[in-house]
Amino acid sequence: MNILLINHYAGAPTVGMEYRAYYLSREWQKFGHNVLIVTASYTHFHTKHLIIKNRFEKHTIEGVNYLIIKTPIYKGHSFKRILNILTFVWYLFKKHKELANEFKSDIVIASSTYLFDIFPSKRIAKINNAKLILEVHDLWPLSPVELGGFSRWHPFIIFMQLAENYAYRQVYKVISLLPNAIEYMVKHGLKPEKFIHIPNGIDIEEWNANKDLPENISTFIQKLKKQGRILIGYAGTHGLANALNSLIDAMKILENENVDLLLIGQGTEKENLISRTKQLKLQNVHFINTIQKSLMPTILNKLDILYIGLQKQPLFRFGISPNKLIDYMMAGKPIIQAIKAGNDMVSDAECGISIEPENSIAISEAIKYLLSLSQITLQEMGDKGKKYCIKNHDYRVLAEKYLDAFN
Repeated sequence: MNILLINHYAGAPTVGMEYRAYYLSREWQKFGHNVLIVTASYTHFHTKHLIIKNRFEKHTIEGVNYLIIKTPIYKGHSFKRILNILTFVWYLFKKHKELANEFKSDIVIASSTYLFDIFPSKRIAKINNAKLILEVHDLWPLSPVELGGFSRWHPFIIFMQLAENYAYRQVYKVISLLPNAIEYMVKHGLKPEKFIHIPNGIDIEEWNANKDLPENISTFIQKLKKQGRILIGYAGTHGLANALNSLIDAMKILENENVDLLLIGQGTEKENLISRTKQLKLQNVHFINTIQKSLMPTILNKLDILYIGLQKQPLFRFGISPNKLIDYMMAGKPIIQAIKAGNDMVSDAECGISIEPENSIAISEAIKYLLSLSQITLQEMGDKGKKYCIKNHDYRVLAEKYLDAFN
């Protein structure tokens, strides 16, 4: 089969997030299918931007073929970000006939969150008599309305709502990362039998690769370990949605305990979090800059307890599938999850403890509880998470499940 995957934000391990398109495409290629990913030259997810000279350029990145559309650079949630989106969709429209005639898709997957790409995707699918698949990462326009405070009557939101309703009526299948979104989608025109849940995944081979950390990070962690400190870890974006202030406040409660917190990553809230740590005069909170994705298994394996949290948001009633949680499970460490959502992978896997979000006292009590358990019990928790992850989130398994949806 020829599989055309249109994802504005698609990256690769050496390019940066998002990775799902790359890993699924690589597995489909192993099954003998031809895959082409259409992506933008610039997105805020990429750590290494795709610099191209022409409007359209084809490149092979780590063994997977990409068609890159040149898009403008932007910062934050500015007008230039909207311009970036509209540029990508507009030039995909202009390219759609040529792309349909060149690649001759059997499957067309629209996977760009904001849904405007459903229109050129539909045209390509029609020319090639291909099956049209919609992949839903987040519910837009509901997400910017509930999380971003946008009015439902904002012109951009209205246009997205029309695109969402159109998409659900037109597609062959919907692949949703959100396990509980079917009721919402049916209300907006989807036939329930078209809904399939396929979560985010993990590359097992990457976790078997043993790579060394930068010397300064490795030395710092060894120093804390020699002091007998228990290391709590958070790895990921430092944004408002991640509610990391609650975690830092919990470390204030625990400042006389034998624990240290390592916050790994970058984000818009990082400077505020550093200021908060200084304000509280905490010596048990440490910040580490973003590390390469390939080094994530190494650093997580050196930590003792892993933390994930999100703000209290009604949007999460449809479920979540965070990449970092899957990374945590694969690391085989006990997990503290401070999230209220429609699903609870930590409880399902019995690999840690789930608590109320944005509650520093609950976080501190959860840490104390895990510290009270034997090493054998903690290891059993970690092992359960890893087994659950391998069974349910191996990209080889997910790619095959995706192919079943095509048929």
